[in-house]
Amino acid sequence: MSLPRTNPLLNDRDVDFQLYEVRDATWLCTLPTFAEHSRETFSLLLDSTRRLAREVFYPTYRPMDSEPPVLREGRVHVHPLMRKLYPQMVELGLAAATRPVEVGGQQLPLTVHSVASAYLMAANLSAYAYLGLSLGAAHLLEAFGSPWLRDTFMSRLYSGEWTGTMALTEPQAGSSLADVRTRASPAPDGSWRISGSKIFISGGDQDFTENVVHLTLARPEGAPPGTRGLSLFAVPARRPEGERWVDNDVRVAGLIHKIGWKGIPSLALNYGERGDCHGWLVGEPGRGLTQMFQMMNEARIMVGLNAVATASAAYHEALLYAQERPQGRPASVRDAAQPQCFIIEHPDVRRMLLRQKAIVEGGLGLLVEASWQADVAEHGHSEEQRARARWVLDLLTPVAKTFPAEKGFEANALAVQIHGGYGYSSEYLPEAWLRDQKLNTIHEGTSGIQGLDLLGRKVMAGGGEALKAFAQEVGSTVERARRAGVDPKWCEELGRALGEVVALTGELGAAGATGQVERMLMHSADYLELFSVLAVAWQWLAQAAAASEGLARGGEGRDFYDGKLLAAQYWFHTELPRVGPLVALCRSGEDSYVRMRPEFF
Repeated sequence: MSLPRTNPLLNDRDVDFQLYEVRDATWLCTLPTFAEHSRETFSLLLDSTRRLAREVFYPTYRPMDSEPPVLREGRVHVHPLMRKLYPQMVELGLAAATRPVEVGGQQLPLTVHSVASAYLMAANLSAYAYLGLSLGAAHLLEAFGSPWLRDTFMSRLYSGEWTGTMALTEPQAGSSLADVRTRASPAPDGSWRISGSKIFISGGDQDFTENVVHLTLARPEGAPPGTRGLSLFAVPARRPEGERWVDNDVRVAGLIHKIGWKGIPSLALNYGERGDCHGWLVGEPGRGLTQMFQMMNEARIMVGLNAVATASAAYHEALLYAQERPQGRPASVRDAAQPQCFIIEHPDVRRMLLRQKAIVEGGLGLLVEASWQADVAEHGHSEEQRARARWVLDLLTPVAKTFPAEKGFEANALAVQIHGGYGYSSEYLPEAWLRDQKLNTIHEGTSGIQGLDLLGRKVMAGGGEALKAFAQEVGSTVERARRAGVDPKWCEELGRALGEVVALTGELGAAGATGQVERMLMHSADYLELFSVLAVAWQWLAQAAAASEGLARGGEGRDFYDGKLLAAQYWFHTELPRVGPLVALCRSGEDSYVRMRPEFF
């Protein structure tokens, strides 16, 4: 049963299954924006990205993890391999793949781009992060920037000539953006002078492109306190001055030493130490946070993809290890002279592998769903179709970011466990992926913030329209599953759990409407947990329906479909039953941690 050591990073068969059997990605080609595409063009990108990920990116992961960037004489020097990796991503067209042709893009659906990018994330997430951040920064300029900003900065970001960042966090503010202190003062030339400090800026400096453009939140002189006073500025490391590009008074104040994501630097930056940092206003004054949320929401989907990809790489590594590591004998064999079996024969190892599979493939389904809704929200046939997709996407975004990160960390820990003592050593890769995974629960809004966002805003949006649209999507999947012959109990259980969540949401919303906001949000973390379990059960029912349809067609692939049905069974029997107790907890008003005073600890 021994297999060659070739980690596939993601399962190609599963990716195709999720794109074309659970969903029909070719339907997206009926939308005018994607009319020039077909399954053939999708496959071309996927095949090219798979090869790049496996043959080029994956071998660079360990060297870049072992030799992180260094700060020398005020400049960050990253691993020299990035000089090779970044141009290859750009050459593949990933820098602007989803954007319109007129800005250099390919008008590719985000659904396809997401799963293609996931291969590169699984292979070397730090290397891909430079591109993902740059794409988000360029898209902000495309959406809100003046023609000059788009020509000067956006075009160079999309072409891969420069990289970009999002610069929100400050040392004294953390996630509390209302407390941002970076200042902007208008200058006679139409630009602004920026002064202040930012921290944890991923990719904030590097030496493989000539410039970095920071999309920065700052407070103009005289602006009100809080988030209403924030504006968005494009602040390059080097600025145009006539025909030259000169230093823009953006200084690296420090390099953060991280436990993971070591291939991309996280920096503290100082703006305007000499009083000569120029920034250019992006969009309308006072709308900075609203505009930045475009990039933040895109980044949250990207974080969810990173989390799925990191968990997937570890899952496949654990599966390979379990298939080739001999140890012990089945419980029924008492003769020590008999040969050892591979550890995958042990039931507890299969239990851990199945849990990893359920998390990874359920999480991937969630991200494909979110990306699909994003495509329809922007390009759907009608305003009604687009509006409905926007409701669902807004509701799914905090879940799609948090579930793969939180449960992905558990899945990564199981990969370490399956490797045993070897997993706890740096000689094997699972410990590195475990280190990487933890950041996904922290950056782009911690899990706690996502819970507050989901319960405090998203499920209550539009007077319940978002939750109604979500429930309709789940209902459509239940009907498909019934037609496909999926176990009726699963359909009933999902419908029952959905009803419990809808009822609970109504109760919590009523409490908030009467001013009991603390009561409403007391169990936001538990609410996010139960909603995530429900959303992934929805995805597993969709996969069970597609697998049942595949079995009915006959032919090859029975093992794949049987594996899908057993993973769905696992989720419905071990995870979905948790919704009821979590609903009861949210409803109970249990307030132990609320009443804990600092001195009690």
